[in-house]
Amino acid sequence: MLTRWLRNGTEIDIESDYRYSLIEGSLMINNPSEMKDSGQYQCLTTNMFGSILSREAVLQFAYLGNFSGRTRSAVSVREGQGVVLMCSPPLHSPEIIYSWVFNEFPSFVTEDSRRFISQDTGNLYISKVQTSDVGSYICLVKNTVTNARVLSPPTPLTLRNDGVMGEYEPKIEVHFPYTVTAARGTTVKMECFALGNPVPTISWKKVNGHNPSKARLRKSQAVLEIPNVQLEDAGMYECKAENSRGRNVFRGQLQVYTYPHWVEKLNDTQLDSGDQLRWECKATGKPRPTYHWLKNGVPLWPQNRIEMVNGVLVIHSVNVSDAGMYQCLAENKYGTIYASAELKILASAPTFPLNQMKKTIIITKGQEVLIECKPQASPKPTITWKKGDKALRESKRITILPHGSLRIVNASKSDEGRYSCQGVNVFGSAEIIASVSVKEPTRIELTPKKIELTVGESIVLSCKALHDSTLDVTFYWTLNGQPIDFEKEGGHFESIKAQPSSADLMIRNILLMHAGRYGCRVQTTADTVSDETELLVRGPPGPPGVVIVEEISDTTATLSWSPGADNHSPISLYNLQARSPFSLGWQTVKTVPDVISGDMESAMAVELNPWVEYEFRVVATNKIGTGDPSTPSRMIRTNEAVPKTPPANVSGRSGRRHELVIAWEPVSEEFQNGQGFGYIVAFRPNGTRGWKEKMVTSSDASKFIYRDESVPPLTPFEVKVGVYNNKGDGPFSPIVVICSAEGEPTAAPIDVKATSLSVSEILVAWKHIKESLGRPQGFEVGYWKDMEQEEAAEKVKTEGNESSILLTGLEGNTLYHLTVRAYNAAGYGPPSTAVQAATKKSPPSQAPGNVMWIQDGSHVSLGWEPVKSLANESDVMGYKVLFRQEGQSNSQVIETQKTSAVVLLPDVGVYIIEVCAVSEGGDGTASPQIRVPSLAGGKVTSAQSTLHVLSTSSSSVTLILALMVPSASW
Repeated sequence: MLTRWLRNGTEIDIESDYRYSLIEGSLMINNPSEMKDSGQYQCLTTNMFGSILSREAVLQFAYLGNFSGRTRSAVSVREGQGVVLMCSPPLHSPEIIYSWVFNEFPSFVTEDSRRFISQDTGNLYISKVQTSDVGSYICLVKNTVTNARVLSPPTPLTLRNDGVMGEYEPKIEVHFPYTVTAARGTTVKMECFALGNPVPTISWKKVNGHNPSKARLRKSQAVLEIPNVQLEDAGMYECKAENSRGRNVFRGQLQVYTYPHWVEKLNDTQLDSGDQLRWECKATGKPRPTYHWLKNGVPLWPQNRIEMVNGVLVIHSVNVSDAGMYQCLAENKYGTIYASAELKILASAPTFPLNQMKKTIIITKGQEVLIECKPQASPKPTITWKKGDKALRESKRITILPHGSLRIVNASKSDEGRYSCQGVNVFGSAEIIASVSVKEPTRIELTPKKIELTVGESIVLSCKALHDSTLDVTFYWTLNGQPIDFEKEGGHFESIKAQPSSADLMIRNILLMHAGRYGCRVQTTADTVSDETELLVRGPPGPPGVVIVEEISDTTATLSWSPGADNHSPISLYNLQARSPFSLGWQTVKTVPDVISGDMESAMAVELNPWVEYEFRVVATNKIGTGDPSTPSRMIRTNEAVPKTPPANVSGRSGRRHELVIAWEPVSEEFQNGQGFGYIVAFRPNGTRGWKEKMVTSSDASKFIYRDESVPPLTPFEVKVGVYNNKGDGPFSPIVVICSAEGEPTAAPIDVKATSLSVSEILVAWKHIKESLGRPQGFEVGYWKDMEQEEAAEKVKTEGNESSILLTGLEGNTLYHLTVRAYNAAGYGPPSTAVQAATKKSPPSQAPGNVMWIQDGSHVSLGWEPVKSLANESDVMGYKVLFRQEGQSNSQVIETQKTSAVVLLPDVGVYIIEVCAVSEGGDGTASPQIRVPSLAGGKVTSAQSTLHVLSTSSSSVTLILALMVPSASW
């Protein structure tokens, strides 16, 4: 693809100026200058199909010159007179914004009804000068592109001394042009400001119409702004300046124009040589666009074969020279738009697709055959047909269609043969050949013709084809017009082909969904025939229609439904089911009538629970079976009723002295029968007449406590618990007898003894005097150190009739004080007299040292140095030898008062042996472990007996092999 650029219609020589470069078709200009580079640019692109010209792009340079440095003369006016201060801006491009500085920067002039800065002229207008206006004025202009700003020389404004200006009528000093033009969609701003005394007011109106609703007045009504201007906003606008001395009016015309916009564009066109081209491009715009045509980027002019009228291009008898890229330009004074299209001229000899070159067509008698002959050629070729070597003669059955194809209807054996079609034009010719063979039509037999089955049964459909023996035959099975997918039907369908001319369809374990029209289609290379049979499947009923709750009471609901499909077996009965938050799924409910026959469509559910939310559904049954249930009804709550179910298992509970504790199982929400559910607890001392009743308002309550200081412990009461709700009181439970709480124990345990067992254990024992009241549930032992207060005592409880407890985890060599007291649900009894006991001293920390041993078969003789207790440790009372087989956790123990012992190792294996001191405070630190092999009674000779010494003089354990000694005790 070749890209060229034009500037002001002249091609740019890229190579002639180092500042120009092309990057992927884009023109880059380095160091551009206004003198050399400003103007209109277009891109001309060329490829093998032709050339097209882009729309114009304008390159402008933004700049802002400086004001003339010449000093500006002072402007002197009377107070009350109007004045115009000229800005005289410097050269600039594009637009600039005007503002004025008063006396010094950045004190800007504020515009109001008396002062106005025109963005058209740049001048400052003061309608009525006041003494506060005296000062120096500087015009400041800002470039909208570069944001550059420059300041004019100051213009002094002074007041004359010859008096004050009198009142005078308004004089419009700045106004919008007589004709304002604006593009549709832009914002229009029209200025109007007048000098006058008093200060004039400005008003606007659209002559012969209303001001646009979107119009806004700016700068104290000196500017009329119309955003997003449309064609309907065009018209005559009037500005009126008015004060008490008179008025002045200016009128101007607002004209709204639109850029050209395509209504109809060109499309790429392909024509045969000699055809006529007609292209039309149509655009809207205001003013109305005119049209021009380009071919390959060059203006196209009318010629002998070329006509151009109002956007329509006609080229008669096109040829190859007319091929190329065409552009239609629609333009008005405000812009130009381009539309492009390619014209391709075809010129070629006839050719046929390879799949049409040689055909064999097989049909059956009576069929219609269409032999296509559509050669590709330009110009369009002439078509001729032959059968064999003779030209084909048309008849009522044999027709050559306008596009060249041959049609034969009601074919017979006489139509068999070789057909040829030839296409010819000025560039050459081509031919195709087709052989036609006419066979006997295929017939089909599908049995059985109509079947009725029950769900779960099976059937075989047989399809037999009677056809020409030279033709291959293929069978296809369908259900309701859709092919049967044998792999996706879950094994219900199987296609069986026992013979070449027949096929069977096996349907196993039939379901309701298998009912419908089964089709067998037989296809040969010559024809296709099909037949259908109807399969009707009887099964359980379908789900009934939507269940509607017609009427509801506290224990009944009247329901109606519409019958579902009976699936070809009449519905014999309906079953009504309900579900509530308290039921395990759907449950069959009792109804009226008791049996709902198949012809009924309503029934009443009875024996429902009041104030319970229910859903209902209906299940239909026929002699085949029970079908799927209906969609559940909407959830509905039965009406409230007086409760009928009293609490169960009313009984007594333990409590404090003077309390009667009454307990029961709460009534389930299912049986509360309404809102405001609660309990009525009634009780009376055994043998009295009047009942005392108390209300318990919580439906979840399961206990009531009645307290009366006058009630002795274990007083028998008759008790019953009733129910109530907002509808009334329900029944009471059966009367039961329960007793008030017993008292707390009154006697302290006696004969309390505390015995120290070890460094951390004390055994506490006591006796308790039996009481008729205040029976203990257990005992509490309190204990504290000698240096502590009783309030800091630790406490341990027992349960039942235990009379001793072992305290563990105590500190060694410490004196403890201990008390015991009984307790029950009513409270604690008095404590016993405190007793004392001291824990034992700690066991010796020193391990037996220098352990020696000698082995004789399964006997191991041990000896060790005695252990000496420290001052704060228990005295040594003896020693323990612990031994166990390696891999086991339980050790055997030998106790001795001596510093030696003999250990019998009964089994074969390796034994672990340790020695520790025994004291009142418990076992001391054990010696390091000894590993001794055992031969389980094997005799060791004196030569084999060895003395072993385990030194514990340091933290490490050292095994020393001593001299050989005879096997004798030592």
